[in-house]
Amino acid sequence: MTSKLEGRAATMASSLAAAVRAVGLGEADVTTIGRAFALAVAPRVAALDDDHHPAYLHPGRSTLILIHDVGPVEPRVLVAACLHESLDEALRLPVDELQAILSPAQLDAFRTIPLPGEERLLERLITLEEGIGLSVLAEWLDQLRHLHMRRELSASWAQLHEEVLGVWLPFARRSHPKVAIRFEHWARVFTKRL
Repeated sequence: MTSKLEGRAATMASSLAAAVRAVGLGEADVTTIGRAFALAVAPRVAALDDDHHPAYLHPGRSTLILIHDVGPVEPRVLVAACLHESLDEALRLPVDELQAILSPAQLDAFRTIPLPGEERLLERLITLEEGIGLSVLAEWLDQLRHLHMRRELSASWAQLHEEVLGVWLPFARRSHPKVAIRFEHWARVFTKRL
């Protein structure tokens, strides 16, 4: 899982492998999730000169949120959380790279994922397949947890907070109680930054 990664990325890859094993998934799943992480982190390693930038280890953290807060989920859900990027368009993987790791059905499901700010967002989130919905929640939660470190986005903080209250929090409540608690906590704490 860490063969081509170095530094903090390699450490995160090892942490992911241990977490995947700890929830009882097999070595084939460890390998698949490791490939997804390596694929997702590659553009970050290339684009970010600071390995402490909030976006650097985001794919791994999103996956760990699912493992720690949701518990055992299907490997495809962990892969989706690892590969999805909602905030930084420049760090999103092109479809041809996603095809290397996702089955055609997984790729179709991945394409249905709406991004924050899109029209009819709550409606679109609710229609996602349950596992994909959980992966999207985990990915966005990690983005939100590090938003205060993204000063370049501060002009949109109030709008994002409002969207969380009106869309993401209701969706989280429908999806998973512990994830909903995490969104509630973020919304409450982030209010102090506005």
